[in-house]
Amino acid sequence: MKPIVRELRVEDKSRWLELWAGYLEFYKSSISNEQTELTWVRLISNENKMYGFVVEVDNKLAGLAHCLFRPSTWAEHDYCYLEDLFVDTNVRNNGLGRALMDHVIELAKSRKAKRVYWTTQEFNATARKLYDSYVPVSEFVQYRYPL
Repeated sequence: MKPIVRELRVEDKSRWLELWAGYLEFYKSSISNEQTELTWVRLISNENKMYGFVVEVDNKLAGLAHCLFRPSTWAEHDYCYLEDLFVDTNVRNNGLGRALMDHVIELAKSRKAKRVYWTTQEFNATARKLYDSYVPVSEFVQYRYPL
């Protein structure tokens, strides 16, 4: 089982939708079909510096990662935000999440990004174990003001 990480393609849409639904379900979240479609279009077109990747195992998409680049007032080059990372529950613990993260990190390096950063919910022990293997938890606390 050699994973292949690659950019999202138009022909991936039906499987991407399944993975996206699994991701939203995991976080007990929902978004409109219109927002899902907008996200898809942005990822496929790299609109707003957004990128989508998938990991393939045995010719089947098994996970996804989405990232975006943004400028910073603190650095000459962009920061890369790993916004979404999800691996199908049937194939977890096979290094697929790590393969996706490594791919995003390599993309960020190639674009001379100053950092890659991400967030997860506190309860997500599986993801936190992976994330902790890269870097310790940041000293920053995130606040969200809903508009």
